[in-house]
Amino acid sequence: MNEVKDTLKVIEDNYKLFLQQQFTFVGALQHTRENAHDMIRPVASISQVQSYMDHHCNNLTDRRILTMFLNICNDLSNLCHKLEAVHPGNSTTNEILERCKLLLNHSNDLSTIRAKYPHDVVNHLSCDEAKNHFGGVVSLIPIVLDGVKEWLSHTEKLPRRMLCNVSGGSAVTEKRAPQDAAARAAISPQTPSVHPEAQTSVSNKDCIQVQGNKHVRKKHVTDRENHCGKLKGPWKPPGRHAF
Repeated sequence: MNEVKDTLKVIEDNYKLFLQQQFTFVGALQHTRENAHDMIRPVASISQVQSYMDHHCNNLTDRRILTMFLNICNDLSNLCHKLEAVHPGNSTTNEILERCKLLLNHSNDLSTIRAKYPHDVVNHLSCDEAKNHFGGVVSLIPIVLDGVKEWLSHTEKLPRRMLCNVSGGSAVTEKRAPQDAAARAAISPQTPSVHPEAQTSVSNKDCIQVQGNKHVRKKHVTDRENHCGKLKGPWKPPGRHAF
């Protein structure tokens, strides 16, 4: 889920940069429509924008902004596929996801969609542009972004066991790991705790036992020396020999 949020944040940042250049985008569409002699019908699909850029764009600035629009649409499409991997889906989330995927279909007719408040992309167009030419294409990205956020909002309310890891693992396994570790710790034998006073008592007993052993060894050596002395008697210097 964190990976999905990070991807969404990157797309939103790119869209904010694109949004600052909406007039450039509309101008690029106008130029390429003129070159294509296609001034009557509205810009109503992603494939139409792709065709304008591939065949009727002779300006680097126009090509750059059209490419930016197409890249954001492609990133949103890839994100929708990630959402399918994260969650198996219920009726609400599946409906939201299918709606987003339909909007991002290259041949889908966008002429009737309009981004509403708080989005103001349509308000930046003239009445003729908004109604007859560009109202749908400028509304596509904000509507899909709202759909993805709505999907996230519904999914985060679902039980964790229903979520999957985007990278291929399972959130159930990740959640169960600490629980398994706790269970193993509870089953494994533990060393009984010893009270500090008991530890001190044990240490004192050990010291007394060591000192007692030393005293026994010393007494044993002394008794052995006394016994040897009684056998041999007191030492006398050797006597003088007469010549």
